[in-house]
Amino acid sequence: MELDLSWALIGLPLAFGLGWLASRLDLRQLRIENRTQPKAYFKGLNHLLNEQQDQAIDAFIEAVQQDPDTSELHFALGNLFRRRGEFERAIRVHEHLLARADLSPTDRQRARHALALDFLKAGLLDRAEDNLRQLQGTPLQTQAWLALLIIHERSRDWAAAFDVARQLSASGEAQFQTRQAHYLCEQAAALPPESAEQRIALLKEASTVAPQSVRPRLALAEEYETLGRPADALTQRLTLSREMPRYLPLLAAGLVRLGMTQGRLDEVLELLQSHAQDAPSLDVMEALATLDQAQGHADVQSRYADHLTKEPSLVAARAWLAHEPLQHESQRAALERALERAALPLRRYRCAACGFEAQRHFWQCPGCQAWDSYPPRRAEEL
Repeated sequence: MELDLSWALIGLPLAFGLGWLASRLDLRQLRIENRTQPKAYFKGLNHLLNEQQDQAIDAFIEAVQQDPDTSELHFALGNLFRRRGEFERAIRVHEHLLARADLSPTDRQRARHALALDFLKAGLLDRAEDNLRQLQGTPLQTQAWLALLIIHERSRDWAAAFDVARQLSASGEAQFQTRQAHYLCEQAAALPPESAEQRIALLKEASTVAPQSVRPRLALAEEYETLGRPADALTQRLTLSREMPRYLPLLAAGLVRLGMTQGRLDEVLELLQSHAQDAPSLDVMEALATLDQAQGHADVQSRYADHLTKEPSLVAARAWLAHEPLQHESQRAALERALERAALPLRRYRCAACGFEAQRHFWQCPGCQAWDSYPPRRAEEL
C-alpha cells in the first residue's frame, strides 16, 4: 500500500498548531490562577492589617477555595479563627491539615502545635497536652514546653510544671530557675500542717535552685515562726532584708514583731530607719510607728510627719491626722471615714503587667497569671 505523503504534510503542521494552542491555553489558565490567588491573599492580608478580621476571614476562605492544597492559607485561616475565639472552626481547619497525606513533616508539626493551641484556648487541656507531647524531639519542642507550663499551672500540677521548667532551663533556651522556685513553694504551701519537715526541705531546695528569689526565703522565715523558732525566723528576715533591701516593705512588720519577742529591737530599728531615710515606704513607716508605740513613745505622729516631708502621701496624712488634735473634734470621725475611703485604693498592690489591684501582695497575678509582677510597694508609691 502506498503511503500518501500529502496527509503527512497536512497533519504535521496541524498537530504542531494544536499543540501550540493547547500550551497557550494552559499558560493563560496559569496566569489567571496566579493573578486570582494573590489577589485574594493580599486582600485578606490588607483586611488583617486594618484589623478587619471578618473581611480577612472571608478573603482567606475565598483563597483556600481556589487552591485547597495551599497549607499556608490554612494556617492563616486557623490562626484567625483562634484569635476570634472560634475555636471549633480553628480545630477543624488544623485537623483537616493533619489529615492530608501530602503534608510535609515540618508543616505536620506546625499543624500539631496549632491544634494544641486551639485545644488550650478552648479549655480542653487534656487534648492539648496529648498533642504537645507528640512534639517532643522536634524543632517545636521549646514552644511545646512553654504551652505545657501553662497547662500545668492552670491545673495546679506544680510537680509536673517543675519538671518542664527544669527541662527548659537545661535546654539553654531561657532561664527558668525563678519559676522552678515558685513551683517548689507552691508544692510546699499545698502540704498539710503536719508535714513541716517536708515543707522546709522544699523551701530550702527552692532557695538553692534560685538564690536570687526572695519568696522561698521569706516563706522559710514564716515557717520557722509557725514552728516556734522565732530566733531562726528573725535571723532569716534580717539576712534577707540586708541582701534584698527592695523587699524590706514586705518584711518590716514581721521584723518588728520578732524583734520585740527576741529583744533585738535596736538592731531592727537601725535597719528600718536606714531604709526609711534612703527609700521611704508606707510599710516601713507603719512598722516604725508600731515600734514607737511598743516602746512607749508619745510622739508617734512624728513618724508620719517625717514621711510626709519626703513623700506626699494621703495614707500617711490620714495616719498623722488620727494622732493630731483638731479644733472641731466632733468632726473627726466623719473626716477620718472620708480619708480612709479615699486612701484605701492607694494601699493596694498593683500588677505591673496588667494593672490588677489586690489588697495583699501576690507572687503570681490573679488577673494575668504573670509571676513576680507585683512590686513590693503600695499603689500610692509607684
